[in-house]
Amino acid sequence: MAQLSFASLDYAAKKKRTKRDAFLAEMAAVVPWVALEALIEPHYPKAGPSGGRRPFPLAVMLRIYCLQQWYNLSDPGAEEVLYDICSMRTFAGLELGRDTIPDETTILNFRHLLERHELTKAIFVAIAEFLETRGALLRGGTIIDATLIAASPSTKNKAQKRDPEMRSSKKGNQWYFGMKAHIGVDATSGLVHTAGVTTGSVHDAKVMDNLIREDDRAVYGDKGYANDRKQRQAEAAGVLWAVKAKAKPGRPLSISQRRRNRRFGKIRAKVEHVFRVMKCQFGYRKGSLSRHRQKRRTGLRVARSRKPIPCPQDTCVRLTKSPDDCRPRQVQTKNPSPPAQTCCDCFRKSDVAQRFLS
Repeated sequence: MAQLSFASLDYAAKKKRTKRDAFLAEMAAVVPWVALEALIEPHYPKAGPSGGRRPFPLAVMLRIYCLQQWYNLSDPGAEEVLYDICSMRTFAGLELGRDTIPDETTILNFRHLLERHELTKAIFVAIAEFLETRGALLRGGTIIDATLIAASPSTKNKAQKRDPEMRSSKKGNQWYFGMKAHIGVDATSGLVHTAGVTTGSVHDAKVMDNLIREDDRAVYGDKGYANDRKQRQAEAAGVLWAVKAKAKPGRPLSISQRRRNRRFGKIRAKVEHVFRVMKCQFGYRKGSLSRHRQKRRTGLRVARSRKPIPCPQDTCVRLTKSPDDCRPRQVQTKNPSPPAQTCCDCFRKSDVAQRFLS
């Protein structure tokens, strides 16, 4: 065990254990760090035979990257918290006075390394496999939903135009400008197993098939996914179609349909907990400019895959805050942008889902 500095000894003597301390200790214990490091190691730079400065340990950089996603930290912000907050420094395996703290450029280069080699997709899959082996991610049912992430519609920027990869979407009588995040959540555990992003103008139902796993026997969703043809195909395949019934012009919902909607609504509520974590904790309330699109997409994958990992004692943080506090910022636009093609490239295709939900 490495010798502690005076600052660490003073921190260890405190009497109260904060929520941050408990959360970071839990993540340090349950995340499969060895497996994740093995995915990145072939692409991580190594010291050459002629010498030169050795790179920071991969384990340190990976944990710093996770801190960025969990606490919505920029590269300069991540460097500063490593100097200021002892619990985060301890989680990263760093010690003041003994170790050199990575600067913001080093942190930036590591994030670009993950984006360049598309390693976050492999990390997402590794986390899902780990959850299945632990019995936390169960097969049987999926809750599907989408949320709007607003972007600035202003043209007061260097290009003098809006972000070309963001589009307008109408929800109710209100227009929003930005992108959509689509997720598939395990109906039993509430953990995310599939995630993707599209422009804001893409209808939720268009990416529905990509969010369903091959062996799902139940599909839960809001009325935006209502489709009579897909419902008949799902029921013919023995799949429970638990999508919220939608009233039609001149045909209001019956009492039994309203009762059915309420019964399945209790299950569908789990997906809103994920959106609360994504927006209130990870900071995905507002989308960034197109040059940062890859950063936001990879961040979504890592953030969704790591936060809900259960510890062996089942002491995960309970999500009790209402998701209504995390709605995207409303932007009124007179001339909404034209529809765009789906730009999601991180969906996992499902052959079985396409067979009875195409």
